[in-house]
Amino acid sequence: MLRKIAIAAVSVLALSGAAFAAGGGEQHIEDVDFSFEGPFGKYDEHQLQRGLQVYTEVCSACHGMKFVPIRSLSDEGGPHLPEDQVRAYAKQFTAIDRDTGEEREATPNDFFPKSALENAPDLSLMAKARAGFHGPYGSGINQFFKGIGGAEYIYSILTGYTGHEIEQVGTTFYENTAFPGGLIAMNPPLSDGQVEYADGHEATVHHMAEDVSAFLMWAAEPKMMARKQVGFVGVLFLGLLTVLLYLTNKRIWAPHKGKKQA
Repeated sequence: MLRKIAIAAVSVLALSGAAFAAGGGEQHIEDVDFSFEGPFGKYDEHQLQRGLQVYTEVCSACHGMKFVPIRSLSDEGGPHLPEDQVRAYAKQFTAIDRDTGEEREATPNDFFPKSALENAPDLSLMAKARAGFHGPYGSGINQFFKGIGGAEYIYSILTGYTGHEIEQVGTTFYENTAFPGGLIAMNPPLSDGQVEYADGHEATVHHMAEDVSAFLMWAAEPKMMARKQVGFVGVLFLGLLTVLLYLTNKRIWAPHKGKKQA
């Protein structure tokens, strides 16, 4: 009996998603101009700090980041908080002591807590696990020009609510233009003025969504700036090596060119 109910529920949701898509509501991912995009892009330190605030005051109530160490908040290239602020920030969480097995106050050496709700996905790698842009027939052409688009996917989810709700099998689903199928179980998490930024930045839904999306991108790839620097140096080295090999080859074979073999 339970199996039949579950199958019926899945069928209803599939039909609802099909009806939403048929109505012209296909998945739409907004292309956001983030500061870290491109070969020379960098994380905006102040934006990451605002994103951390949005995550802490809004998202952390349900979602965790169990793979991100709290101490990384002080790393250069990230939010770059002073060490005393990181220690104070860690104190709001609890951790399990490895030696005693008892609960204690968290320290910067601990990780962010795991998700508070069983069905709430962990956000540690969410920006890398989701692709916002796809090429036709999986060719990846859009990704070549726009990138994978994980941060854009998160931003579009947070800003894609239309205000319409549908109740199916006792569960309320919310219409969202960015979520595949058009219906999502998560209620709109953001509203204008929900947080008060310490730097006085405007706290609209769009600004908060951009900030927390950038922060989650950093959480998923905190060494992006170092990777870009290494890649740039590698490209320069390979370019110089190519030029040297070309000149060497030209010098070696120059005396032999134009000679007829007997």
